Amino acid sequence: MEASNTETIVHALTRAIVEHRLRPGSKLAEQALADHFSVSRTLVRQALFQLSQKRLVTLEPARGAFVASPSTEEARQVFQVRRMLEMELTRAFVQSATPAKLATLREHVAKEQAAVAREDIADRTELLGDFHVLMAELIGNAVLAEVLRDLLARCAIATLMYQSSSAAHDSAAEHQALIECFATGDVAQAIQLMREHLDHVEEGLNLDRPAPTHDVKQALAQAESARTAT
Repeated sequence: MEASNTETIVHALTRAIVEHRLRPGSKLAEQALADHFSVSRTLVRQALFQLSQKRLVTLEPARGAFVASPSTEEARQVFQVRRMLEMELTRAFVQSATPAKLATLREHVAKEQAAVAREDIADRTELLGDFHVLMAELIGNAVLAEVLRDLLARCAIATLMYQSSSAAHDSAAEHQALIECFATGDVAQAIQLMREHLDHVEEGLNLDRPAPTHDVKQALAQAESARTAT
């Protein structure tokens, strides 16, 4: 029961954040959340810790929990570094591509497309990023895979909050096109497609969406109303 309650809190806050209903920097008061969900502060604390592990919430000693603040400048820097790394990752992957590796990527893209179709923002964002990590894992470079995970985490909340559904759909389609290109063994074309793909992902972050609220209760109520309506 407790695990279920914690999961409910995590899901509700995640939805409020990723749907841009709750402003970055908003304080998440434990007692207010406990009252809203009719649970103990211990369960709220557990939920906030889980959200901090996903970098959606920051926990500050003696100050409490706050919605993480995405930095568009940091996101831009992340994409600059990713371009540097992933051009060579693409080269290495194509040169070592096998039917089994390509099949693994195709299975992953199928999961991406399913998450996009059901409009699961959190899952689709994680899966779309994991495509690139999976490429590094498939060439046996654990260090590069870990570096990419960290880079993706650094701009995760910006991607969660600002990537439109159409941009996510396009990203999954481009992953499929990349796989087909990998299969041909054309290294130069694959590198070009990867560069264009990363450009499109960065350009697809819609940074002009209306400002969300600092009011946690209002944000949660809006998220619950939207979920009920769907």
